[in-house]
Amino acid sequence: MAAERALITGASSGIGWELAKLFAADGSDLVLVARREERLKALADELKDEFGVDVFVLPKDLSDPQAPKEIYEHLKREGIDIDVLVNNAGFGARGPFANLDADMQVDMVQVNVAALTHLTRLFLPGIIERGRGGILNVGSLAGFQPGPNLAVYYATKAFVLSFTEALSEEMKNPNIKISCLAPGPVRTEFGEKSELDDSLLFKMSLMDVGPVVREGYEGFRHGKVIVLPGVKQKLIPVLLRFTPRFLVRKIVKSLQS
Repeated sequence: MAAERALITGASSGIGWELAKLFAADGSDLVLVARREERLKALADELKDEFGVDVFVLPKDLSDPQAPKEIYEHLKREGIDIDVLVNNAGFGARGPFANLDADMQVDMVQVNVAALTHLTRLFLPGIIERGRGGILNVGSLAGFQPGPNLAVYYATKAFVLSFTEALSEEMKNPNIKISCLAPGPVRTEFGEKSELDDSLLFKMSLMDVGPVVREGYEGFRHGKVIVLPGVKQKLIPVLLRFTPRFLVRKIVKSLQS
């Protein structure tokens, strides 16, 4: 049987970069997707040298609605099958919804939701046919609650969580894993790019990327549907069930103001 091959979006930094290392360490060949081609090539060279795996680099911008289909058709022409799809690409932006750039927020929905959905629909039938692998969606603890001042980002992560849970229940083959990694704030480029570095939320609960990714990877391999890295993070969804929604909104807003 050929080696497993994983496609990882948003692989040029942060969680995607670290997940690529874990898959490669287990002998998986890779397809790395992101906008920054030079960063992808650097990671590909590192993984080839250290682990001896095959790495295919495919620079694409997932804010382009045509990108998922172009990725799928390109790999089909190359004869490359995907056993594990890691939907990691995503971004956020801090600020009141009415003040943030409209096109940017539409792009956020495209990357965080539409591209993830489209890629899953394109690659999942082949995964089911081969009877192995699965889907690892990178969501967020944000998906469990509304997020004033990051309204669109929180909403997109709620979709990712719900979508993943539904897919996992549809899956009949236990050899195919469907998981959502849902971390809280992680020390990556995301905080700076979304302008959250100085927020109370990041100051209170920032986690190192290594342990987060390790727990997510192992959870996926063991068929865990929702992976919440960190002890404190595991408690938050439980507490949310017993907290009035109006209070949740106010707390989240204060943490992100």
